[in-house]
Amino acid sequence: MTCALFIGRFQPFHNAHLKAIKDILKENSKINIIIGSSQEKCTKLNPFSYKERREMINLVLKVNKIKSYRIVPILDVYNDKKWVELIDKKVKEYDSVYTGNEWTERCFLRYGKKVRKIKLIRGISSTNVRNKIKNREEWKKLVPREVYSYIKKIEGDKRIKNINWHGFKHRNSNSL
Repeated sequence: MTCALFIGRFQPFHNAHLKAIKDILKENSKINIIIGSSQEKCTKLNPFSYKERREMINLVLKVNKIKSYRIVPILDVYNDKKWVELIDKKVKEYDSVYTGNEWTERCFLRYGKKVRKIKLIRGISSTNVRNKIKNREEWKKLVPREVYSYIKKIEGDKRIKNINWHGFKHRNSNSL
């Protein structure tokens, strides 16, 4: 029985995330879905709260009859070693880490963990979804139907459009 970690911010959960989870479960019997930046919400990079992201994922996985998963929130600690240690403390045993993020990959490789790159789908990313929402472009086909309905229900699209996009500064992690 193998267990995987799948790490992302899921801002929002989109079709490439769903495909990655299905692919990971072809190779593993269980998956821990790590929601990073779990303390963040209502910002350009993180418009959705942890609870909203968890709900999006649960809605989609239920419809897709995926049951062998657990969702784990992880705070930003701005220290690579402490971040990996925090994940290790919350998820005691796992065989490999799956990610599409280079920084996450480097963090886990640096501390001796097995990392597998997920296959990205061209044109589908959370950044692309948020930008399309912000620019009032079509984004419905980039996310599962349940996510689209949920974002509309909580007026998440309006939230993204109303975020102050000017003067935005991205915080980088403090690496050791």
